[in-house]
Amino acid sequence: MKRETVWGGPLPRARVRLYVRKMYRLPVYRLLLIVLGLPTAVMVAVKHLFFSNFTAYGAMKQELEEEYRASGLLEKLTEQAILSERNKARFLKRADAEERLIARAGKIARRKYEQAFRQELELRMKREGVRPPHLIDTYLEWIDHGLFFAVSVVTSLPMYLLIWIYSMPYAKYISERLFMMVFVMIGVFVLVFTILYLSPMDPARNILGANATPEKVAEFKRMYGLDKSYLAQLWNTGKKFLTFELGTSYVGNEDIAAALGRRFPITVQLSLAAMLVSIAIAIPSGIISAIKQYSAFDYIFMLIALLGLSIPNFWLGLILILNFSIRLGLLPAMYDAANLATLIMPAIVLGTGLSASVARMTRSSMLEVKNSDYVLTARAKGLSEGRVISRHILGNAMIPIVTVIGLQFGGILGGSAATEKVFNVNGLGKYIVDKQFIPDIPVVLAGVVYVAIVISVVNLLVDILYAFLDPRIKSSLKNY
Repeated sequence: MKRETVWGGPLPRARVRLYVRKMYRLPVYRLLLIVLGLPTAVMVAVKHLFFSNFTAYGAMKQELEEEYRASGLLEKLTEQAILSERNKARFLKRADAEERLIARAGKIARRKYEQAFRQELELRMKREGVRPPHLIDTYLEWIDHGLFFAVSVVTSLPMYLLIWIYSMPYAKYISERLFMMVFVMIGVFVLVFTILYLSPMDPARNILGANATPEKVAEFKRMYGLDKSYLAQLWNTGKKFLTFELGTSYVGNEDIAAALGRRFPITVQLSLAAMLVSIAIAIPSGIISAIKQYSAFDYIFMLIALLGLSIPNFWLGLILILNFSIRLGLLPAMYDAANLATLIMPAIVLGTGLSASVARMTRSSMLEVKNSDYVLTARAKGLSEGRVISRHILGNAMIPIVTVIGLQFGGILGGSAATEKVFNVNGLGKYIVDKQFIPDIPVVLAGVVYVAIVISVVNLLVDILYAFLDPRIKSSLKNY
């Protein structure tokens, strides 16, 4: 088999042919193949247009056309159509001009002629096992020519890069989700911008005050482009986002990218601490509750989990501050980036609420697989109870647990405004919530798009993690 070296890795022409055929069946990939490989598509289209008549299909079609022309079918159909149209005009007592009547009859005759030709051609193709050539057939036939393949690789390198990515299941899986993430970002951007645009709050009045003169309000709107139409504002803001120029805030003229950059590490630090607390509490509690189902621990745990889901974060935060900061003086009440001890109470507040959901999911998932046949087989083989629980029960129950953890982690990274407000954590959640009441449109837009990106990336990582946790998914991914 001849092998071509493309992008430093061997890619046989047979594999190129196989994957191109698969991709061409899917409308999105078909469009991408044409767009990314436009020079190759043009060459193939030209060859297909001028040389398709030399194929078995072209010869059959040409032969049938000659037979139909010799039979005079079109002339007969035209005469019948003219006679029919004249009779119809006479019956309806319509005085149509002869030229219009003949033109209308000609269209009817041509339509019947083409329909009869297509039907006869399909019958002959079916009888002789011939099918019409498509562009993809021309490409697959021509790819065996070394010169064409070399030229197409040089002129359409992005197309072959796409084929190479498609040939690797993991790369294809990740690329498709990244591609979909772009459309999610665009949808989020347009939706949030539209909501802020239709908001009854006027940023100029809110910032300048109720006593601001109309001239000052008009100048503010002109300065920030708020006097333009919806589409013009959407287009201008979109261009800035595409070039990563998030602009400045309405209040304080603050650089938005720098402001988000300062708050991002704080939010990440708080999110990681909260997830560690949540996992440390939830996973052991869920495992014990599932193994000791209907025991006293199980009932107590269910009650605590219900309380954890019911208690608001801000109320729990205030209780912790009242007891551990004001009364006992053990922990600082306000967040300080230089003092890690200030993370303890915010992490407990966020982690406690999250742990209830994770623990309940752990319990229910383990109960589903606890009495499965493979678990009974593992016990029958004499494996220790700890190994059965950790490897066979928990291992097969991890998919929904990881899903819940991933979703909650993405939500925390988006910012937990109530907790950040209580402990004066200068994170993203507090920052975005403060700005939306102005509304500071550039800041809110940038913040919400950031949250959407973070949640999409976390979901992508969770999807990839599935393959390493569940052999069934890993196996199916090979044929993806």
